[in-house]
Order: sequence, then C-alpha cells, then structure tokens
Amino acid sequence: MADTAFMRAPGSPSLPSTPFRFILYFVARYRWWYAAMVLFETLNASCGILIPYALSRIIRSVLGAEDQTLDLIVVLTLPIMIFIGLSIGEVVFGRLAGAIQIRLGPRQRQNVTRQIYHYLQYHSHSYFSNNFAGALAHRISETSMGVTQTLWSLITEFWPIVIVFSVSIFLLLGAHFKLALFVCLWAIAFVSVSYVLARRCQPYALKASAARSETTGKIVDSVSNLTSARLFARLGFERETLEHAFTREMKAIRKSNGYSEKVRWFQFSAAALLKIGVLYYALTLWGSGEIDVADFVMAVSLSLLIITEARNLSRRFLEFFEYIGNVANGVQTIVRPHELVDKPMVPAAVIKRGAIEFKGVSFAYNPTRQVFDSLDLSIPAGQRVGLVGFSGSGKSSFVSLILRLYDIQQGQILIDGQDIRDMPQESLHSQLSLIPQDPSLFHRTLRDNIRYGRLDASDQDIVDAAKKAYAHDFITQISGGYDSMVGERGVKLSGGQRQRIAIARVILKDAPILILDEATSSLDSITEKAIQDTLDQVMVGKTVLVVAHRLSTIAHLDRILVFSDGRIVEDGSHQQLLATGGAYWQLWSRQSNGFLPEEASGAAHVAPLVAAEEPRSERDIGDEVNPPDRSATTYT
Repeated sequence: MADTAFMRAPGSPSLPSTPFRFILYFVARYRWWYAAMVLFETLNASCGILIPYALSRIIRSVLGAEDQTLDLIVVLTLPIMIFIGLSIGEVVFGRLAGAIQIRLGPRQRQNVTRQIYHYLQYHSHSYFSNNFAGALAHRISETSMGVTQTLWSLITEFWPIVIVFSVSIFLLLGAHFKLALFVCLWAIAFVSVSYVLARRCQPYALKASAARSETTGKIVDSVSNLTSARLFARLGFERETLEHAFTREMKAIRKSNGYSEKVRWFQFSAAALLKIGVLYYALTLWGSGEIDVADFVMAVSLSLLIITEARNLSRRFLEFFEYIGNVANGVQTIVRPHELVDKPMVPAAVIKRGAIEFKGVSFAYNPTRQVFDSLDLSIPAGQRVGLVGFSGSGKSSFVSLILRLYDIQQGQILIDGQDIRDMPQESLHSQLSLIPQDPSLFHRTLRDNIRYGRLDASDQDIVDAAKKAYAHDFITQISGGYDSMVGERGVKLSGGQRQRIAIARVILKDAPILILDEATSSLDSITEKAIQDTLDQVMVGKTVLVVAHRLSTIAHLDRILVFSDGRIVEDGSHQQLLATGGAYWQLWSRQSNGFLPEEASGAAHVAPLVAAEEPRSERDIGDEVNPPDRSATTYT
C-alpha cells in the first residue's frame, strides 16, 4: 500500500513505510552533517590510498640521484611534503569523521526512537492486543539501532572501499593500463561474488540469530518461573529443556559458521590471488622495462591496501543486510496504517454533563462475530448504572465502545449530544475515568502513579486522594513512603494495594464519566466497605457505569442493565427488576454470596446468555469472575 493510502492519526509523524525511504527520512534532518561525514571519509580514504603514490615519487627521486648524500633531501622536499601531508590528512580527516559519528549517532538513534514511539502511540487497542509490549519495545530499539548502523556501514565501510578501488585503479592507469585492468577486473569479480555469497549466507545467519533468541527466551521463561519449578521439583527438567534449546541453537550456529568459513576461504584465496598476481605481473612488466621500480612499489603497495579493505567485504555485506532487515521488520510492524483515526482539525471536546446515548449501534469484531445489532440506549447525565450478565454477554464490548477502543460499523454513540467519532481521542479519554479489575501501575513512585490522574496536582492533593482511597496508611508504612518505587506493573504491591492506588488516581482525575470494573474485588471486606462509601461520594454528580459480577455491589444504583447475547434484556432499578421475576431475578437468586455464577446452566437458563466471546486480550472488562468473598458487604 502506498504511503498516500495510509490512515495516519493527526499529529503523528509522517513516517515512510518502506525501509530505504524510512532511512532517508531520518537522514534528511541531519543531511549536512552526513554530507560533511561523507566528505571527511572521502578525504581520509583518498589520503590513505595516495600514500603509495607519494612513496613512489620519493623512490623515483632516490633512484634518479647520482650521489647518496644528505643534499638529496632538498630534492625530495616536495615528495616528502606530499607524503607527510597525506599521512597527517589521513589522521585529521579520519578523526573529524569520527567526531561527527560519536555526536550524531546517539542523536539519530534517539530521534528514530522518539519518532517511531510517537507513531506507535496512535495505534488502537486491538493492535496492542495482538502485539506483545516487550516485542514492540524490542522492535523500536532494533529499528533505531538499525538506521544508525546502516548509515555507518554505508559511510564508514562501503564508501571508503569505493574510494580505495577507484583511486587505486586511477593511479595504476598512470603506471600501466593492463595492470590497472587486472586490478579492476579483480575488484569487480570480488565485490560481485562477495555480494552473492553474503545474500546466500544471510538466511543461515538469521536462523542462528533466531535460535539464540529462542534460547534466551527459554532462559528468561525458566528464570521467571523458577519458584514454580522448585515447588514442582522440576529443576532438572528445566535444565534438560535448556539443553534441548542449546542443541537446536548449536545446529543452527554450526550451519551459519560453516557457510561463513566457506566465504572466508573465498576471501583469503581471492586476496592471495591478487597479491601473487600483482606481484608477478608487476615483476614481469618491470623486467620488460614497461614500468620502473617506483611504479612497481606503488602497484604492490596498492594491492596490499586493497586487500586490507576488501578482505571482510562479505562480512560487511552480511551485517548490512542484517541492519536493513532490522529496519524492515520494525517498519513493517509499527509503521502501519492507524486503525482509529481522528478527524483532522477537530477542536477539543468538552463533556460537562456526561449523558450517554447509543443510537442504532451495530458492532462486530469481524464479519462472523456480531456483538450488537441496532442497539438503542439512553443514559441520562448523572445516572449511576450497573451492567450485569454472563461472560460474553456484551458488557465488555459496551464499555469498550464508550471508551472508543473500537469503532462501530453503524449508528452513533453520543456523549452530551456529540458523536464520539467527532471528538479527538485524547480529549475524550481525558474526560473518562476507568478503574479496571486488575490495574497496571508504572514502574515509578507511588506519588507519580497517583499524580498520573492530574499532572498539575500538588503533593497535598495526592495525599488527600490517597486518604479517600484508603491508601495513605499503607503508603506511609512503606520505606520511602510516597517516593517508593512500585516495581514493574506494580508487582511490589498486593492486588488490593494496587487497586487503591488506581482508585486514588481516578479520584484525583475527577472526570465527569466514571467506569468501574469490579473496582473493589481485590479488597478485604472492611476496606471495601470504606472505599464503597468513598466511591459513593465520588459518584455524586457523575455519570457512572459499574460492571459487576457481585450483584450486591450494584443493588443500590439508580439503574441496572442486564445483558444477554449482545442485547439488553432487562432495564430498571434493583427493586423493579426483582419484582418482575425475570432474568435479573434469576441471576439474583442463583448468586452465591453475592456473586453471579460464571455461566448459565440447567433450567435457570435465561435467554441465550452466552454469546461469542470478545477477544480475550481486552482483559474482558468487567466480565471476569472473581472467587466468592464470603465477608463481602451487602447493599440493600
């Protein structure tokens, strides 16, 4: 697909979708620095390859001298100055190129990382559901390094070789045409064969790299689950599993190294051929009087320099293809059309009341998995609504659509009369609050995690929010208090502590629409009662959606919606729904200690309550069933 056909989110960088154009995109920003680097590398390589020419001038002057005296130095002033100038130039120009490289390299790597991460941020929920976060982070790192390594490979390795070959052949043309032709044909053949061999070697190298990655993955997986391995007495089994991975890795590496060794045989044989050939041919020409001693020395010296530059050309080709492959993988994975794109030049939306309306909404995850068909529903501003139903009934999808994690196929979803597709996503999400069942925290301080709800909040605001969420006491008991790091995804905290931090964060955000997904399911009964009271205060004046399996937690709400097979089969207050003796009454009567059973069964089956499951990667917002808490508080 051409770049012009890409759907790109407004505000995202216009990154090209092909590897070479992607690299050129980043070269353009620092083009003058790269031009200077190419110039210095050109001068550096030219100085290096011209040294044999200066040496030949010195030798020619020495051989032409009649007497062996120090007065000869005066005659050799110009050749010696050329030799000294070339030697100094080789050092100076090489270090100038190096100075640019060490300063430009990190900047370019960060620039690529910055831009590709910026682009990645605008991908949809479904995109991240289908891609591992760790793999995406690895792709970003590989791509940024790949761009830099590709450029360095071209500028500091391949370009100097081009200069060396070109200047060498030009100098040899001045000495003898056939000698220059011999070196030229050797160079063309060597480069061509090296390129072909490198391309053939690439699959073996990639398989070896994949095998090493697999072994690393096995080690990480085993170390991560070392406690389970120990408790199941499977330490020996894990070592055996690792040995199998080592065997597969060794097999792939041997194939790669074996082919690389064949390539080296070609390289060294070709290099030896050039040395022997140039030496023999130069001696023949000298013996026949077609070249003098100076040209003989220059020819041999040039051949040695060419061999030095070209000997590892196949390895350089192989590395170059690997760098390009890393860039290509990153571009193909990340620089793809954005799935949910805001309309351009749309002003930020303001949600003041929080009224929600579904008008003829039809939605399907794919053509064979219809969820809603012409759904109509109105939730007035400030109303507190509970959502109940078995797993797969549509509650998760209902909330996901309000959050615009997916776009609907037909109809409209309105908030305060505004179609959410006409709102910038950032503006919409800044005015919605979600407390998930399993909150994820940043590996930052407790203070930073709470402040995430409102970045301009003062330290006192953070403490007040933590107190309302009943998190202040346990925070002050931790060494470091609010400045304590919580670990990756908050692993240093218990489930209940993570939940309280998430609640404090939402309290601080104070958005007009609040969505709770079993927000107190990880808490003990005493803390749950206290936080429920706090949440009741937070709910005042807000539109609230509460997804629940514990029906007792929603009995006091203004309204309850019962979902089944993508339809709302009942709608009313707790008392009204119980009085009708319908689906909700059956759910209420079948609950165990306030919990809804996982699925419908037996005679109590109400309607077709099990629909096609939403993608499990959604974390099934509100549809996960929790084990019964026999001490749970009951609201009546």
